[in-house]
Formats: sequence, C-alpha cells, structure tokens
Amino acid sequence: MNDELKSGIYHPGRSICFVITRPKPREVWAADFRDRIVHHLFYNRISPRFYASFIADSCACIPGRGTLYAAHRIEAKIRSITQNWSKPVHYLKLDLANFFVSIDKNILRGLIARRVTEPWWMQLSDAILFHDPRQDYELRGNPDMLDLVPRHKRLVNHPAHLGLPIGNLSSQFFANIYLDALDQFVKHQIGARHYIRYVDDFVLLHESPQWLNVAKARIEEFLHDNLKARINPSKTILQPVSRGIDFVGQVIRPWCRTSRKRTVNEAMSRVRGIDAKDLFETANSYYGLFRQSTHSYHQRVKLSNILRYRDHTISANLTKTYRRKMA
Repeated sequence: MNDELKSGIYHPGRSICFVITRPKPREVWAADFRDRIVHHLFYNRISPRFYASFIADSCACIPGRGTLYAAHRIEAKIRSITQNWSKPVHYLKLDLANFFVSIDKNILRGLIARRVTEPWWMQLSDAILFHDPRQDYELRGNPDMLDLVPRHKRLVNHPAHLGLPIGNLSSQFFANIYLDALDQFVKHQIGARHYIRYVDDFVLLHESPQWLNVAKARIEEFLHDNLKARINPSKTILQPVSRGIDFVGQVIRPWCRTSRKRTVNEAMSRVRGIDAKDLFETANSYYGLFRQSTHSYHQRVKLSNILRYRDHTISANLTKTYRRKMA
C-alpha cells in the first residue's frame, strides 16, 4: 500500500455494508482495514488546518467536542442569554433532511481544495471522496434488514455525485468541512451570537421569535444556493426555551438537564432483556450516559432496580454495577 500511495495509484478496496437498528434503522458502510489506515493518515495530516478555523460551537467528531461538550455549551448559552433563566427567550431548532446521502461531493471538493493546496494530498482526498463503495461491497447480515431503511436514506438510491458513506472517519470529517460553511454564515452573516451545531442538528437562541423566523429563511436560502441542502420541516421547532430544549440526547430545562425520555425507556427495555453475559458492559455504559446529565438520580434508580432484580450488585452512589460471580 505504501508503494501505491507514493506512486499515486492507490484506489480504495471493497467495503462492507450492514444495517443497524438503534436508535433507528440505518445503512452503515465500513471501509476495508487498509483503507481505514489511509483515512487516518489523511485525517491526521489535514484535519488540524481545518479545525483551526472551525467555530467553537461546531461539535461532533472533533477531539474534545462530543455530546457532553455540546450539552454544556448550549446550557451555558441559555443561561447567558436568559440571565440565569430570568428572561423569556425563544429557540429555533433545525435539522437537515437526509444529510449524509445528499452531500454534493463536487461542492465539498471545492471546500476542501481551499485549504489543501498540496497536489499529492489533494489527489488522495479525491481518491477517498469520490470512491463509490456501491460498486464493490459485501453485504453482511440479513438482506431483508435493508427493507427497514427508508429508500430515500439509502446511499444506493442516490446519484454517484451525492452522498457519503455513514461509518467512515473520512465521512465524519468531510461532513464537518461541508457544514463549516453554514457555521460561518450563521455566525458572521446572520450575526447569531447564540448558535450551536452537532452534525446536522443546530440551534439558534434569540429574544425575538420574529428574528429567528427571518434567520430561518436566510439559512434555507443559503443552504439551497451554496450547499444544495434543505431543512427537514417536520423537525423544525420554534418555541420558548422554558419548555425545554431536546439536544444531543439531553433535555435542558431551567436548572435541570436530563436524558431524553426515549433514551431512558430504551435503556430500561434493553437492560431487562439483554443476555446476562452482556449485561455488565451494557449497564455500565448506560450509567455513564446518565451521569452526563445533572439530574439523573431517578433514572439511575430505575436502572439499579432492574439490575438488582437480575441479581447484580450496585455501587452505593448508583454509578456502576459489578460483575456477577457465576456459580
């Protein structure tokens, strides 16, 4: 592979395609191991120059900027604009429709080329970006599972110049480059002081709902003209902050941040029915998730009661379970 890269004849190999069902059915693509090494090579060399220009409110797939960072960030913004929940403020939450499968690779290449000026690295970027995994892939799992994924969300149902395969490091990195254009527009052209984005979900805060409606119209126009993207109208929310903001799996309310109800219900259901040999790892992962919220005590109590019923020992502060000694 080293010789292929040096000579410029490197070409990605066969991918693996499979379907996941949590939190909802999605088509996932996994590059071959040798190709994943190339993705990391490209990412490690190129990402710092892009990260240096990303706004601080761009989250997801950036070191140190995961869901907890995003939750802390939006909570701090809310407390700032509401003066510790004492002023009425509205929020506008927007979501891009079919984001990953609708990314225009030609537009994305232009955005990459603005900062990647070395011919060899740009050639490698093109090899990764324009590789079409649909031309050579292995389907893993039950083929009928593909029927669970809506047709408009499947990569195979879109033109070759549209869409990035969900599952690759390169796709996550490219997606942030693509939406950095949106971030810069919202912050510097619209002038949104209180804005945050996590992948394709983003929130704007303002005292005036009329201002937010105008901002929405400008964002829709920008997305259409510059990124060939569109807002999902069914997921657009404009309402007072006091009702709570559902963002990155947490619901932020006055002086309270909890895990999303759907996440809690799924956790309880899974812990009740999961095989005993997988219970230790799964339960502790949920404890870790709940502890990211400031008010998770009651959720951890519910989880602990299920684990006790399944003969597990729980720590006194309800933050972890221990391995069960098998007879």
